[in-house]
Formats: sequence, C-alpha cells, structure tokens
Amino acid sequence: MNRKHFLSSFLLPGLPFPGFSALANEGENESPAPVLPRYLKPGDTIGITCPAGFITLPEIQPAMVQMVEWGFNIRVGDTVGMRDCTFGGTDEERAKDLQQMIDDPKVKAIMCARGGYGFVRIIDKLNFTKLAAHPKWIIGFSDITVLHCHLNRNFGIASIHSKMCNSFPDDWNKAEPIQIETILSIKQALTGEKMKYTVPVNPLNKPGKAEGVLIGGNLKIIETLAGTRSELRTTNKILFVEDTGEYLYSIDRMFWNLKRTGKLEKLAALIVGGFKVKPDDPGEEFGRSVQDIVLEKVKDYNYPVCFDFPIGHQRNNFALKCGVVHRLTVTGEQVMLREI
Repeated sequence: MNRKHFLSSFLLPGLPFPGFSALANEGENESPAPVLPRYLKPGDTIGITCPAGFITLPEIQPAMVQMVEWGFNIRVGDTVGMRDCTFGGTDEERAKDLQQMIDDPKVKAIMCARGGYGFVRIIDKLNFTKLAAHPKWIIGFSDITVLHCHLNRNFGIASIHSKMCNSFPDDWNKAEPIQIETILSIKQALTGEKMKYTVPVNPLNKPGKAEGVLIGGNLKIIETLAGTRSELRTTNKILFVEDTGEYLYSIDRMFWNLKRTGKLEKLAALIVGGFKVKPDDPGEEFGRSVQDIVLEKVKDYNYPVCFDFPIGHQRNNFALKCGVVHRLTVTGEQVMLREI
C-alpha cells in the first residue's frame, strides 16, 4: 500500500483506586473524559518492560537502535531477559518493573516488549496514582489490550495500540516498506502527529460517518474482561477489534458476547481488523466467514462498519491512539479513519 495514500503523515498493590467504587456504579453512558499524555520530544526516555511474555536483550536491540535514532533515550527494564515459564519474570517481578516505569518521572513513555499472556495476572497489583497525575504513553497490543481497556475505563488516559519491540526489523535497510511504515507510525503517534489512515473498500462494509473516542484491541481479551474493573464502556465509541489463532465458531461466540453484554448496541462505529482464523476441523465446518459473523450481530444497528482495517497480528499493523477522538468515514470509494 502506498504510504502517501495510507499515512498522514499504579495505589498500593492490590488496593483499588480511590473513588473506583463510584466509577464502577456509573451509568453506561458515563466515562472519564479523555486524557492525553504529553507527546515526546528528542531526549525523552522510553522505558521497555515485559509485563506479559518473555524476551531477551538481543531480541529488543533492533527496537532500541531505531528509537535512539529517533532521538530518544532508552531505559531497559529489569524484566528484559527474565523468564518464568512463558512469562517475563514472576508476577511480582513484572508488576514491580512496570510500576517503577510508571512512577519514574524521567520515563516519558513505556513500550511493552512483547505480548503473549500475563498482563491480566498483574493488572490489580498496579498502583496508577502517579500515572493518573502525570499520564504517559503506554505502547503495545494483543495481551496489552488489558491495559488499554483498564486505562480507558477507569482514567480515560490515552494509549497507543501498536507493534512492540519484537516487531522491529533487524536491518532497517532491508525491511519491507510495509514494515517500515508500521514502525514509523509508532514514532508519529508518540510525537503528536494527527493519525490518518485511508484503506481499500471491502464490499461488505456498512457505509456511514461517525465520531467518537477510539477504543478496542484484541477481541478475546475484551470478551474476558467483561464484568471486571477493566471492562470497556462502548456507548458512543468507535470500537476496533482483531484476533489471531481462533476458530470461526469461537469468533462467533465472542461477538455474541459483545452483543449480549450490550457493547454493540450503542456504538458510534465498528472497525474490524485482521483475523487469523484456525482452519475448521474436518467435518466440523462452521460455514460462516468473519464478515458473516459480524454482519449478523450488527444488522439491527445503523452505524458504519468496516472490514480489513490494517491492525492485528499481521505485518500491516499500524499505530492507533486509544482513548482519542477520531472520525470514521465509510463510503463506496474509501474508508478513512482520522484523529480529530
């Protein structure tokens, strides 16, 4: 995809945030007002930590080199190189490392080194008091959806849904254009560029225009957060979803969860990103596509819906600012999502 057409340019551990009980009892229409962290400038420090899966120091070197070339300093967290089975250290070690990044005023943004699984195990151990007082950008996707949802639900703090350290190319000069573009979109988001994406039309899109705060992430994570303190409020929001490694019947079940819990009813718009689907077992074919599944659930609603948006577990996974107001325009000629 041609870039010029595609891009515009943590409270004591275990204790609830003061006033949370009131927040939890608010009506579905009420959410914290959007809070925008300060954008980064040259010389600012980005911390790298492993709140979910493990990663080694050599594996994050390409990301470190590139972010230094962008003009930023890097602080490597203690959990980089740690391993406890599939996790980047024990729950206590991962929570402590992230907490230090949150509380350190010299760290202006935090990049999660990779996804995997594990953030839900530490989310309630974190103290967000200093982050609420001095918001900073937190970057990641997949399992990091836990944090995107928690920040939006409880504090309204914007965050960046994007690739992480494990997706930076080893050799920038040999990287494919789409890989370079997606990585550069992280820099653009961090430094305050207004994000704007124009994508090809899927004939199954539902046309329309909408404005609202952009929220979302991994569909399975969003489903499993239902009923918790991190559950998303979706009224008047633009919701985006993506997933990987799921059977079609499981995707159908997740969308039924969104519908039955009311998360689809009052949306401003729905954006469907990449879905890497597991092949059906022989003789157990589900017989419906992802598009069929979605359209069945939203047939009674009038908001715009678009498919094949470039987010997810794929090379064309571009940065999105969660918690920031966007405008989505879906027509027969183009789909455009722009920050406003």
